[in-house]
Amino acid sequence: MKKIKKPPMRTCIITREKLEKKDLIRIVRTPESVVIIDLIGKANGRGAYLKKDPEVIKKARRNKNLDKHLEVEVPDAIYEELLTMVK
Repeated sequence: MKKIKKPPMRTCIITREKLEKKDLIRIVRTPESVVIIDLIGKANGRGAYLKKDPEVIKKARRNKNLDKHLEVEVPDAIYEELLTMVK
C-alpha cells in the first residue's frame, strides 16, 4: 500500500492562513541580503510566503510586513513584479 503524501502547507504572513505551497508566492532574502521572488521554492535564504492575491500584496507593501519578516528593505520593484505575476 502506497502512503498518500499530504501537500506541503505554509502560512501567509499577511492573512495567517495555512495554504498549500502552490497557492503562495515565496519571497527570499538571500545570504547576500538581496530580495528575490523564489519561483522554484528552493532558493537559499530567509523566506516569507504571500497569498497569490493582489490585495494581500498591496497590504504587505503598505504595512512593510515583508521588510520586517526578511529583516531588510524590500524594493518596490519586487512588489510590482508580484502584482504582475498575480494578475
